[in-house]
Amino acid sequence: MKRISLIASLAVVVFAACKKNMNDKEVNVPAPDAAEAAVTQRHCASYEVLEEQLKADPRLRDRMEAIENFTREFQKNPEAYRLLPDGTMEIPVVFNVLYRTAAQNVSLAQLQSQIDVLNEDFAATNADYNLTSTYNSVKAGNTGIRFVLETVNRRSTSTVSWSTNDAMKKSAKGIAPTSPTTKLNIWVCNMGGGILGYAQFPGGSSATDGVVLDDNATGRTGTAAAPFNKGRTATHEVGHWLNLRHIWGDATCGNDQVADTPPHNTANYGCPAAGHMSTCSPAQVEMTMNYMDYTDDACMYMFSIGQKTRMQATYAVGGPRASFR
Repeated sequence: MKRISLIASLAVVVFAACKKNMNDKEVNVPAPDAAEAAVTQRHCASYEVLEEQLKADPRLRDRMEAIENFTREFQKNPEAYRLLPDGTMEIPVVFNVLYRTAAQNVSLAQLQSQIDVLNEDFAATNADYNLTSTYNSVKAGNTGIRFVLETVNRRSTSTVSWSTNDAMKKSAKGIAPTSPTTKLNIWVCNMGGGILGYAQFPGGSSATDGVVLDDNATGRTGTAAAPFNKGRTATHEVGHWLNLRHIWGDATCGNDQVADTPPHNTANYGCPAAGHMSTCSPAQVEMTMNYMDYTDDACMYMFSIGQKTRMQATYAVGGPRASFR
């Protein structure tokens, strides 16, 4: 079992973001630039975004520490913090699509495919859930979290690519969030620097709350490109939005604040061979198939029971996302 170290975890809290945006009207768009190099390894801009937010908001650390304290109390006695009557959390999703080229104006079908992936992955109805028996004993099963596509906002832009400075979330160049205390906003845009996405952890400002996705890592059709064409970037980023850390704790053999995930040396990429071992103490088979690792979409397919509990704590009574109930 991992020893929980709050100070260490706050130093590495992850924000994961991403994607391309679009518009419902027909527009004339400029010709695309020369093709960008395909992204072959997963990268979410979590640690970098967190560092900047902690610098900008000195009280953020205190809010996040309070959320961790609440989460620990919830883990001890979940029944004391009632969920919805049937235990299900339904999250309305607003997509904000920012596009410069016609291809970046991703289709409604592509966005709906992303909702479908989220619902499958969070309900454990994904076709690859039983791909192997590794870690069957701690697979979360249905997390009780469901997503519904509510609105798609689109805006044509002259911006070639977006960074992690949250400009896509502001009305000057992007699209301001819609009701961020009751709706999950997902920005889809052309991210630069090889970043697939990033998300804001609970405790941050509502003006920037939500998830960002690169359009080439959104959903499983349209512009989605291998090896990130199965919609798992959003699963990973929404996990951050619901207070999950990277599985390696953003440090060598770090702490992700979850007791039933094994220590990882660092992030894993691609599709590691079965039985891939860590050299942490104690050495264990790494959970490379966990959504919070950096493996390819085709090689991640589960949350753990401990991760499920952390996510449920965010929307329990008194939790940081209770306003979504």
